[in-house]
Amino acid sequence: MSELEAPPPGDPVAALREIGFLLERSRSDTFRVKAYRAAADAVAAMTAQQRTAHQTAHSWNTVTGVGPKTATVISQAMAGEVPAYLQQLRDAREPLVEGGLGMRAAVRGDLHVHSTWSDGGSPLEEMMTTARDLGHEYCAITDHSPRLKVAHGLTAERLREQIEVTRELAARLAPFRVLQGIEVDILEDGGLDQTDALLAELDVVVASVHSKLRSDSETMTHRMVGAIVNPRTNVLGHCTGRLIEGDRGTRPPSVFDAEVVFEACRTFNVAVEINSRPERRDPPDELLRLAMDMGCVFSIDTDAHAPGQLEFQIYGCARAEDLGLDADRVINTWPVERLLAWCGGG
Repeated sequence: MSELEAPPPGDPVAALREIGFLLERSRSDTFRVKAYRAAADAVAAMTAQQRTAHQTAHSWNTVTGVGPKTATVISQAMAGEVPAYLQQLRDAREPLVEGGLGMRAAVRGDLHVHSTWSDGGSPLEEMMTTARDLGHEYCAITDHSPRLKVAHGLTAERLREQIEVTRELAARLAPFRVLQGIEVDILEDGGLDQTDALLAELDVVVASVHSKLRSDSETMTHRMVGAIVNPRTNVLGHCTGRLIEGDRGTRPPSVFDAEVVFEACRTFNVAVEINSRPERRDPPDELLRLAMDMGCVFSIDTDAHAPGQLEFQIYGCARAEDLGLDADRVINTWPVERLLAWCGGG
């Protein structure tokens, strides 16, 4: 399954959120997405009686968070219709990329996802239920660690709070597996930006460099290897840090001794992430081929910060398939128990 099921007639919240999903999937402007998600939140907070009253009085445009376009969507959905704008987006929906379907069918989960706990745009529960509805068997929440203050990274206390929330959510969504993870910053000395004891409680640890990306090759190589040899590290996230397009502009890849880094990944059982975000597509093809030739394993992840971005996984799947990567070398094609045993023994 790679598409969300249509919301039931008469459900304006689901209709608004599907519009948000489709806009995110097509990489629309953030402010447009936020308008539909804000309206969904406003309607979700209402009682059935309040919804009926606004529908009867044609007063949706008086509700805080609801504008003219979202009011039309709500009114049409409440009348039992498929909102015209939603139908327009459905009709315009096309595959994001040609190919990759074989690898995507083999993938069972996503190991790099963000929520409003850090710099994501949607709640943890919505990210997980969307992953489930897209056909995943499991998904890891990997919000940022404390050093990344611009992304509202999680302190140890907040991460412990999230663990409790995740456990409760996992119980409700079973048999879908909600995995507790983190995208932990790789510090300048190669250490990880969280306590070892707390990292040991997590299902999966993605370690990434987010600062001083223009360091010289020797410095960056030592820094990355320091994190890779840490037994808590499971996945090396977006290894070059490059940006090739998008609102944030472009950024050249970091320089490091790729043979040394990938040999460390192979030796210490750390997966090289194939980051599927269109503006990253990291690592570049030449480094991805090198990591394949050196015997590394991989994780094809979305690095999603919104529900619609969970479909970006097909970009990474297409790249992996084009280069002939065996699906069994992709750790998130594995059954969850095999994955967790591998992560725990890393």
